[in-house]
Amino acid sequence: MNRVSLLLFYMLLLVSPASAQQAQMGKLSSWLRQIVRKAAPSNLPQRREAAPLNPPNWGEVAAPDSAAEVTSKASPSWGRLEGAGESRGPAVIAFIRLTADGDEVLAEHGCRSLARSGDIHIAEIPLSEIPQMTLDRRVLRIEASRSNRLLTDSMAIHLNATQAYTGKGLPSIYTGRGVVMGSMDVGFDLTHPNFYSRDTTTYRIRRFWDQISQDTIGSDLPVGRDFTTREELLAVGHSRDGLDLTHGTHTLGISCGSGYDSPYRGMAPEADICLVANAVSEDLPYIDSADVYKYTFATDALGFKYIFDYAEQVGKPCVISFSEGSQQDFYGYDQLYYALLSNLTGPGRILVAAAGNDGHNLNYVHKTTDRRSAGTFMRRSAKTMDVVIKSADDFLIRLVNYDSTPDTLLLRPRLALQQPDSLLSDSAATFAAEVYAYPSSYIPEETCYDLTVSCPSKVGVSPRLSIELVGDGADIEMWRVNGHFDTFEENPRLSDAITAHYIHSPSTAPSVISVGATTYRDHIVSLAGDTMTYWMGTGGRRADFSSMGPTFDGRIKPDCVAPGNNIISSYSSFFRETHPDSNDLLWDVGVFDFNGRTYSWTSNSGTSSSAPAVGGAIALWLQACPTLSPADVLGVLQRTCRHPSAALDYPNNEYGYGEIDVYAGLLDILGLPNLDDIGEPVSVSAPAGAAAVYNLQGQRVADSLSDASLPAGLYIRQGHKVVKKK
Repeated sequence: MNRVSLLLFYMLLLVSPASAQQAQMGKLSSWLRQIVRKAAPSNLPQRREAAPLNPPNWGEVAAPDSAAEVTSKASPSWGRLEGAGESRGPAVIAFIRLTADGDEVLAEHGCRSLARSGDIHIAEIPLSEIPQMTLDRRVLRIEASRSNRLLTDSMAIHLNATQAYTGKGLPSIYTGRGVVMGSMDVGFDLTHPNFYSRDTTTYRIRRFWDQISQDTIGSDLPVGRDFTTREELLAVGHSRDGLDLTHGTHTLGISCGSGYDSPYRGMAPEADICLVANAVSEDLPYIDSADVYKYTFATDALGFKYIFDYAEQVGKPCVISFSEGSQQDFYGYDQLYYALLSNLTGPGRILVAAAGNDGHNLNYVHKTTDRRSAGTFMRRSAKTMDVVIKSADDFLIRLVNYDSTPDTLLLRPRLALQQPDSLLSDSAATFAAEVYAYPSSYIPEETCYDLTVSCPSKVGVSPRLSIELVGDGADIEMWRVNGHFDTFEENPRLSDAITAHYIHSPSTAPSVISVGATTYRDHIVSLAGDTMTYWMGTGGRRADFSSMGPTFDGRIKPDCVAPGNNIISSYSSFFRETHPDSNDLLWDVGVFDFNGRTYSWTSNSGTSSSAPAVGGAIALWLQACPTLSPADVLGVLQRTCRHPSAALDYPNNEYGYGEIDVYAGLLDILGLPNLDDIGEPVSVSAPAGAAAVYNLQGQRVADSLSDASLPAGLYIRQGHKVVKKK
């Protein structure tokens, strides 16, 4: 499928009045352009032979209004689609940015506004309307994409949370009570006793929106339906994908499972629970083809809003854990997404996301100005492989297929800018290549290039295929999109790929707390007595799979780390029932019955496990200070995280600020001293002077030791233990 560039549309607008009526596809994200082109090709410009001599001003999306509030169009209703009952064809749920006078645009085009953040709407938009909407000056940008994938006992010990549960040196115990723990994931078992109180007298799941449920009668949600009572939740039993997926059951147990009768308690075991089951690539079999475009990042944003809105309704602070993600890009798929997330989060509203599990892969090549060239090998078990390259300089790409006679192709990417659709194609004897040029969404002056290499069989498997970036004085960066970078003996010099620069979105968003993984446990002993080893190191160092930063625009991520290797948590009883021979069950460490069903405790690994641990830890912090904002949390992390490697400066792109320390964070938030750091008590016969006085539980009990109502005993004043005598 040919991609359409902004260059062509700029040219068409200048050529003739008739061309001005062609859709202005530059207002659409790349994925949406492709969808609209396929759905309504007659509305789109066709390829031309001519090309402009100079590229147009690419422009950039305006920064969001940080003060904008996020609201539903009509609470509690999600709005109604104009022309309901008419057949309008497929629709997409997308972000749309409008001018100040653009409020009528959605109604004029039969769209349904689902939520609003300043000048950004989340809307259900008929695909057939999008070409005409791009012609409206009031429409600044429409954005949608879909490519999330999953990023998947002793946790409290490693994160120093046990003292929070006992209240040592604290005003009270901290277990997440009074806080809403949100989770958007897949494969939820709503019946697992881990989501009751520990004595099973209280059911803690309060709300659940299943976005792929087919039971939509009476629901005014844009997709699926929600369940709001204990009876409804236990009757439905699981998310629609819960027979085949179990990821959410495991991650939710880590963030806030009660542990039931086991040692596998989550971080915030008394928090209330609000859930959204969204759609990932594994959910495609459950989704009707007519609705597939409704499951986008915009729909995910609605899921986050659903959880935050519930917390606001009940007057409680909220933290959401999200253990999914997709690759970053330079198209700007997530500009409006990040702007909306910035407005969704704030005081008492925290979003935590997994950094990703690509830390063990070679992901990135950087050719610096002092080198003539840099390169690596490409490998993928498919006929095509994609990379993205960014540079402000002119350079060459050298591709070599190491057959019996090496087959070489030399490409000059900048020539793509002279093509009518910014698409440059060429081929060698044994393979072909295609380069598509477009501006960076971060720095429009920099040009990005999508390179697709096509082979008759698996790319770079046999024969090997190398890629080399060449250019004196040129600064060039390259990321893999799929497949693998590798080194091979055919050309040992091409070994420049490294493992960094691959944090997943939305963990890359500035307002989201990004979490990487550390490792302590190198194996578990299964229920069957087998030693099951997943070796990623020990001692609290970064797990090899944990993705490293920086982000595509150069920011340090992750923000912190937590254990993510061989983590034991709850698993779905429905999955066990449907897949009794699954290899996942080989990692069971315990099986038990509850209310006539069979459940298990199972080991799993990934930053999917680290993110909910940090989410649960922040729930304890929110219990202590319900108004904590994302910026406040980053400040606590900066001041209190442990540093796993003394050889690094912090923050850094491996550990962020370091491994989260729950107890140190609580002391910091509450302004309390650490009793373990205070020396022997000082005897005070006649205390004088005003200074706050605390008891050994960390509770402030007086403004001065001279307070007559204060009995004799041991206290803390100005960072020292003191004994007040009669």
